[in-house]
Amino acid sequence: MSRLTWAALGAASQPFLAATVQASSINTSSGWNMPAGVTEISREVFGLHMTIFWICVAIAVVVFGVMFYSLIAYRKSKGASAAHFHENTAVEIIWTAVPMVILVLMAVPATATLKKMYDTSQADIDILVTGYQWRWGYEYLENDVEFFSNLATPREQIHGSQAKGDNYLVEVDEAMVVPTGQKIRLLLTANDVIHSWWVPDLAVKKDAIPGFVNETWFEVDEPGVYRGQCAELCGSGHAMMPIEVRAVTPEDYAVWLDSKRDAAAAEAEGAGREWSMDELMERGEATYTTYCAACHQPDGKGVPPAFPALAGEGISVDPGALEDHKQIVLHGKSGTAMAAFGENLSPSEIAAVITYERNAWGNEMGDVVQPAEIQSMLASE
Repeated sequence: MSRLTWAALGAASQPFLAATVQASSINTSSGWNMPAGVTEISREVFGLHMTIFWICVAIAVVVFGVMFYSLIAYRKSKGASAAHFHENTAVEIIWTAVPMVILVLMAVPATATLKKMYDTSQADIDILVTGYQWRWGYEYLENDVEFFSNLATPREQIHGSQAKGDNYLVEVDEAMVVPTGQKIRLLLTANDVIHSWWVPDLAVKKDAIPGFVNETWFEVDEPGVYRGQCAELCGSGHAMMPIEVRAVTPEDYAVWLDSKRDAAAAEAEGAGREWSMDELMERGEATYTTYCAACHQPDGKGVPPAFPALAGEGISVDPGALEDHKQIVLHGKSGTAMAAFGENLSPSEIAAVITYERNAWGNEMGDVVQPAEIQSMLASE
């Protein structure tokens, strides 16, 4: 099954979600404090935070109160003279024992909460989360559903030619959808560099590390939309890796799963038929905009030398390089930022984007790559 269903097909799964979503937030606090969140763990974390905050306030009041009182009451202008002593065993015991007791009192509830945070057992749903430069991949392990989640903020907003929206840089084309009232276990890893999956309202922040799998979990009680971002500096597109979690009722979640399976089946069926040039160009433009434009630019001019131009030069206009073009899109290029898309995009998407690159921006090579060709290449490897 394809790792990514076409946006036009996947969009069919979105309308019913709107009716069930009651809240949308990246931070539910007033801006002066961390959010209380929407899970039991997030509320416990917030409670611990406030408890320790007030303990620190009380300590500060006592310490600074004594200090300022001493400065004012025993100043030289009032005739005070400094006492001369070298040690006081009782005082030393007190200032060692009291902080120790305070730390133990803080550690007990903190440890209990940490144990809950690390207990990923008895989960209802397992989701593999993979970080890529620069997007998130989600695979629902028991439900045969997987897709990519890409930044949905229009490039016009990013470049300042359009007013920024309410969810600027924290909106995606495909959200992670989860049912309310069920324990969601996340298995986090990365395909290239270290990323970090962070959603404040869920009290989840966990690194995604290449070659390593981290675990965490959450359970949302009420339907809502909860947003986050990659919290690990992962390259030039670091700000382009938002996270959107949509919690819906179990009934709506089942409908969403069915819609994703239907879309994937349609995608697989489409890989076996002959596509027209117009269909490939339309599909290729959508795929290029989502996966290639950030590096090679919307106009195909690239950012040489790191990201070579595709418009009017290079592999895209070389009549004898069609096979090399297929290989580099499928397998990437070692030692460069060019990623391998063979395992990430469907044959239809790969065929369409190669066709688009060889015929867009005035290239007009006339080459048409069919999904069946890509499927055959993948099967033979």
